[in-house]
Parts: sequence; structure tokens; C-alpha cells
Amino acid sequence: MRTVNIAIFASGSGSNAQNLINYLNSPSFSVSSNSGIIEVKPVVVLSNKADALVLERAERLGIDRFVFNAKDLRDGDVVDKLLTAYKIDFIVLAGFLLKLPDRLVERFRGQVLNLHPSLLPKFGGKGMYGDNVHRAVIESGDTESGITVHVVDEKYDNGHIIFQAKCSVEQGETPASLAAKIHLLEQTHFPSVVAEYIVKRFSA
Repeated sequence: MRTVNIAIFASGSGSNAQNLINYLNSPSFSVSSNSGIIEVKPVVVLSNKADALVLERAERLGIDRFVFNAKDLRDGDVVDKLLTAYKIDFIVLAGFLLKLPDRLVERFRGQVLNLHPSLLPKFGGKGMYGDNVHRAVIESGDTESGITVHVVDEKYDNGHIIFQAKCSVEQGETPASLAAKIHLLEQTHFPSVVAEYIVKRFSA
């Protein structure tokens, strides 16, 4: 059996991280491929914010967790050593607000996925997260929004798109009401999309 160890990077409440961990750790989740059975295993949660709720969620789920700062990520000594120590094969960014350094993108080329709360390439880039995204969508007059799961490269929100799901933007929509629609899409689709991509990637 091949085990694929996953690190989840998150900066906020961690609801998508929790949903992904629960999905992958479910007794009903097992994958067989041409190369045998693959176990997709979330092993550590890393956050750049010491007060992020995702750390409490990880603790309750029995997942190791670590806090680092922007310098730790930029310099590499702390974060890179953690990824090596946990024998990480794959990284998932679930509400992570810092840009992944180019050296990690290169080290895990094609093996980092990000969840973004809009239909990229619209409303992506630096500063486009949370209510900033939803407010921009509403102000643009677009009639639909959604989620995008994409491979991470050296540019913000630029990598190959592997999945999108859409929702309507109604008259009188607010950032809060649109966020609720987006969150439902995330909870519905994100775990299975991540799992399917990883299995295909490591079955080749």
C-alpha cells in the first residue's frame, strides 16, 4: 500500500481543513488504483497565525499542528524541516493567506493545491481572499461566482485549474450571503476533488 502524506496550510477557522481531514480519515474512504491501494493521509496542519481556530480543530481531530511566521516560511529553515520530518508528499492550501515560496513550489511541483473562493481567473491575486473577493464580485455586477481548485505555481492564483463549481449572485446579494453560498460549495466539493487529484497523481 502506498501512503501519501499531506500537510494542510491554513490561516483561519479551518472548516475546510476539518472537512478534508474527516473525509480522508473516514472508514468509508479507500482508494485502489492500477498500482494498488493508496492511502491519502493528513498528518500535519501548519498555520501562520497562533490564534487560528484551525489549530484547535486539528487538535480535536488528533492531527499534529505547528505555528510559523512569515519569516519562517520565507527563510525555509523551520517550515522546510517540518515538511521533511513528516515525509510530506503533498500540500493543500485551505484558506492560507501567504504566498508559498518558489522553492516549495519547485520542490512539490504539481503537488500543491489551493482552494480559491471565486471563479478564477476572475477575482484572484494578492489581497483577494474572504470578503474582499465576495465584495469585488458583487460590485462587478457578475451574476455568478463559485470556487476554484487549482495547482499552485509561482504566481498568485495562477496555476492550472482542475475544478470549478458555480453559484448565482442575486440582486441584493451581500458579501455575507455570497460567502455562505461559497462555503456550501467548498464543503460539498473540496475534499473529493483533492482526493481524486492526489490518487491520479500518485497512480501514474
